[in-house]
This record gives sequence, structure tokens and C-alpha cells, in this order.
Amino acid sequence: MAGLPGSSGQFHPRNLTRTAVGAYLDKLLEEAYSTTHQERVKVVINGFAQWLIAEGELRANPTCGITIPAQALLAPRELSKDQRIVLRNLIERATDGGDLRGAAMFALGYWAGCRVSDVSHLLLQNASVGPKMGKLTVGYKQGKYRDILLLNLARNPLYTYLQQGKRERSSAYVFTSQRETTPAPEDDLDGWRLSEKGIHQWFGALKRTATTEEWPYIQDVTFHDLRHDFAHRAKQAGLEDGELAVYLGHITKRGTPSIQTTARYTQPSMDQVKEKLTKMKG
Repeated sequence: MAGLPGSSGQFHPRNLTRTAVGAYLDKLLEEAYSTTHQERVKVVINGFAQWLIAEGELRANPTCGITIPAQALLAPRELSKDQRIVLRNLIERATDGGDLRGAAMFALGYWAGCRVSDVSHLLLQNASVGPKMGKLTVGYKQGKYRDILLLNLARNPLYTYLQQGKRERSSAYVFTSQRETTPAPEDDLDGWRLSEKGIHQWFGALKRTATTEEWPYIQDVTFHDLRHDFAHRAKQAGLEDGELAVYLGHITKRGTPSIQTTARYTQPSMDQVKEKLTKMKG
């Protein structure tokens, strides 16, 4: 609100309008925030607006009448060839511009199927990466850690970032924030860590570097879609569901591969089914 025209860099209750709230929620959508997150934001703004009304600073609640569309239940994403080309072009240009951290994060999603939480919480001590080999221990989500070997296409960007990237050397984490931050105490293990929100924001910024012609292909692609697409490509390359389940960390409470979860990840889209049905002969 403080950044709106005429605000002089300060918050004024009069600027908390339905238009402004709607524009902010649209921005969250563009940056690939989930429907659940948008709903939480709306609830917070609603509560703040009610307080302003009670204080006589606001006449009407700006959240009234604003609806957030339900998130569509789609089959896990398999990117098209054109989408893959655009994304890889974007990251190549970003790398040439010096974004070694972004190149490494993208590689872990696209070439290793890592979750956002895997990337954000990756500890330096769990990254054995050299010029010719690479192995990670990932799995912050639900504490289900797993060891994964890295393809060269995933290892090279990560190794380059660790050697040359602008990471905070005092942090225990591989990926650190590049914002000016107050140094964390030595016993603060979370100090300097790039948050999951930060990764989503970076990915949104990467997409916004697309040209007018590139934008339609990747406007709704999320970082997590890279993991889904990896699963599809890995299965097409010959990995069986059990092998893929172990690599992706789809493990049951009993420690066995969750084939059902992996099958959901790699289920075909309706377009794929339609394309094959058109080839059916009578």
C-alpha cells in the first residue's frame, strides 16, 4: 500500500481499497503462490480492515466481494517440448548474467526432481559435490531423507555455484539469501538460509525475464512442476515405478516405495490420452 501512487512511501488506510487488495492477490497468483496462501492473506487483510473500521479509519471492508478461484485439480504437470526449451533458455540467459545460484536451484528441480523444501533446506554437509561426482542427502519434508546421485546436468551448475557463487560462507545451508541480512548468531543453524518463499519469488522473477513471445508458454509453470516433469522424463527414460519412487522420496511409513504416489505423479494427461486414441484403428 505504501508503494502506491500518491502514498509518499507511507501507509494510508484510504489506500486499502478493493482494487488494491485485488491487485495484490493477482500479484501473488502471478508469483505462483497457492490458493491456500492467497486465502490466508485475504483473511489477514480482512481482520486488519475490521480493526480500521472500528477505529473510524476505514468505511468499508475491501475484502468483501473478492473471491479467489479454486485451484484446479489437474494431473501432475508434464511440460511440453516448447515449455522446456523456453525455461532452459531463460536459465541459460540468467546464468550468463551471473545467476549461478539460480542455475543450481533450477538444475536440482529440473534434472534431479527435488522439491522446493529439498532445495531450501539442503545442508552443506549433505552435499558431496566435486568436479566429477555428486551426491546429496535431501528430504526435509516429513523428515524422509534420501540419498540421490546427480546427473552431470545437475551436478555441474551446483558445483560451479559452490565454487564461484555469491553464497554466505558462514551459513550451514547450500542456498543462502542474497539480501542484506543481519548476521545470524553462531548457534542459529537457520541463519542466512534461502526460504521456500524466496525460491518461489526467484522463480517468478526468472519467468518475468521472458520475452513477449516466450511468456505464454511458461506463465503458469511453477517450480514444483519441474519435479513432476522430471518424473515423466525419468519414466520415459526407462526407470521403473519402484526405482523412481525411491529417487523422488515417495516412501511409506513402513519404509517401502510408495508406488501409488509415483503413479499419480506420472499419470498421463487427457491430451496424451486423446492423442493416442486418435491413432486407434477399428
